[in-house]
Amino acid sequence: MPDVLRIIDANANRAREALRVMEEAARFILDDAALTRDVKALRHDLAAALSSLPELPASRDTPGDVGTSIATASEQHRAGVAEVGMAAGKRLSEALRVIEEYAKTLAADEAAVAGRVEALRYRGYELERRLSLALSPMRRRQYRLCVLLTAELCPAGDWRAVAEAALAGGADCLQLREKSLEAGELLGRARALVKLARGSAATVIVNDRPDVALLAGAEGVHLGQGDLPVREARRLVGRRLVIGVSTSRLEQARQALADGADYCGVGPMFATSTKHKPDLAGPAYLRQYVAWGRLPHLAIGGIGPDNISTLVDAGVAGVAVSGAVCGSADPAAVCRRLVESLSSAAQAGDY
Repeated sequence: MPDVLRIIDANANRAREALRVMEEAARFILDDAALTRDVKALRHDLAAALSSLPELPASRDTPGDVGTSIATASEQHRAGVAEVGMAAGKRLSEALRVIEEYAKTLAADEAAVAGRVEALRYRGYELERRLSLALSPMRRRQYRLCVLLTAELCPAGDWRAVAEAALAGGADCLQLREKSLEAGELLGRARALVKLARGSAATVIVNDRPDVALLAGAEGVHLGQGDLPVREARRLVGRRLVIGVSTSRLEQARQALADGADYCGVGPMFATSTKHKPDLAGPAYLRQYVAWGRLPHLAIGGIGPDNISTLVDAGVAGVAVSGAVCGSADPAAVCRRLVESLSSAAQAGDY
């Protein structure tokens, strides 16, 4: 029995250490109060679960532990803070599983620890997921200008010409937004857009449909609040797609971060004829979002060359534009004006 207690004690220490590493990442790197609170709560609940085994420290024999001198090369190096967090999360789940299994061999009054630790292990899985997504920089890119393509807004329905002009004008993101197309036609349109953008530095995003985005070879999908939830979409596509989500208030942005989004649409900024919204979030929300600063953003809604200065004053880093580009006789010129406004603001240090 003392050997079992040594195993439980060693893994209790390992789990607490892992939780502290995760907590510090959530607190100081991510500045995420909710995640910090939840990790801290698990650390305290683990201590409470093990309190029925007061003899654990007495079973400890660090000098006699043959494992203290064994290490692998991968343990001596971390590529960055994301890897630190992910390694801690894995250590936590492994340690809790060991405690759970060996606690089952204890006397009946002590073996109840196993059930309590099992519940903690499931909570640990979720915290590992949240921390990993929040720390991962893999897909997060701050776009400058995203042009939303809808054929019916383009002169003579020629979305290809508008897409080509947008790329020529400096757009670094093209989003296919075709609400009325059947799935097969939408897939064909998405594949054509991916092919058209190939060779450029622009990202192609499909609105609403992660399945179509994957099949078309697009880089991302954008979801509205009423579409497939971000968390479910992430389960479906893993890290293969950038996922953006529309938000109109900061609580939605915080949820998007927790669910694994890579950027947020922020808006609507102004009234727009392309997508009616009864309430405008406006530049006030943009200022709030920029101050929060946890995910890249694209301000959206009625934006054009004539009003972008208001958003520049609010600290905007990227915008998503539809009608002002698609409906223009010279889409490339409109894109250039928008990019120039954003670039001049960046050079001046406005954001």
